[in-house]
Parts: sequence; C-alpha cells; structure tokens
Amino acid sequence: MMKALVSIVMGSTSDYAVMEKAAKFLDEMEIPFELNALSAHRTPEEVERFAKGALSRGVRVIIAGAGMAAALPGVIAAQTALPVIGVPIKGMLDGLDALLSIVQMPPGIPVATVGVNGALNAAILSAEMLALSDEGIAQRLKAYKESLKQKIVKANEDLSAVKFRFKVN
Repeated sequence: MMKALVSIVMGSTSDYAVMEKAAKFLDEMEIPFELNALSAHRTPEEVERFAKGALSRGVRVIIAGAGMAAALPGVIAAQTALPVIGVPIKGMLDGLDALLSIVQMPPGIPVATVGVNGALNAAILSAEMLALSDEGIAQRLKAYKESLKQKIVKANEDLSAVKFRFKVN
C-alpha cells in the first residue's frame, strides 16, 4: 500500500480550485499524496492530531493553503518538524492578507511561502525536496522542467511567424 509523501491541506473545500493544481502536479510526478480539509479555527484538535502524526504516517512535506487569516500553515508548522509550504489563497485584499499572515512567522517556526494561489509552485518545491533523496522523482522533475523550456522555445518560434509591417524579427 502506498503511503503519502506529501500532504495537501486546505482550510476548506472552497480552496480546492487552487489546491487542485498541486494535486495534479504530484499525480503527474507519481508522488503519493493525501488531500484533506482542516481548519485551524474550526477544527483545531484535528489540525493538531494531523500535524503531530504526519511524520509517523510517512509524510515528508506538507503543503497548506489558506485564505483570510491564513493561520493553517503556521499552526501546522508549530506542531511538526516537517517542512511546511504555505499557499496564500486569494480572498480579501487580493490575497495580500493571507500572504503576509503566512510569510510573517515567528523565529523557530518557518513556513516556506509561495505566491498567492501558487499551489503548483508549492508542489514543485515539494518535489524538489523529495528529489534530494529519490532519483526517480529527480528524473521526472528534470523532464518536467525541460518541457517548460520546450514550451518557451516553441512559443518563440510561433512568434517569429507573426507578421507586422514594422516587426524586424
């Protein structure tokens, strides 16, 4: 039976549209993950139980997305030694409130933080962490990054075919 290496946690299922990008990437990279909705304010006991038990369940990285007060990533980080990647979710103030809540952690409780709605980058960062000790993940990640390069190369080729009277390239 597979054990989750990455845990994706969101404050509520209303965050799923953003966090789904992380799940899709991990699935594409063949990295086992779990997906949960836990609220730092509405289910604090469950969050504590989750955070304290993550390592023993085999989890190696936690991606936590939250909007508004955005306490979830910090609450989880306070209760585990696993790396936590915070995803600020756009809500009030275009997500700036969530970004600042997640990135401004007290000394000793770090939360790596990606951009607003940056669940894909959180998943890529988690894969990079896991790739340090897993050659298979490292190779799949290398192929993914090469595909990003090829998309830009093709886009530039496509742009070269666009004609304007005063375009010189």
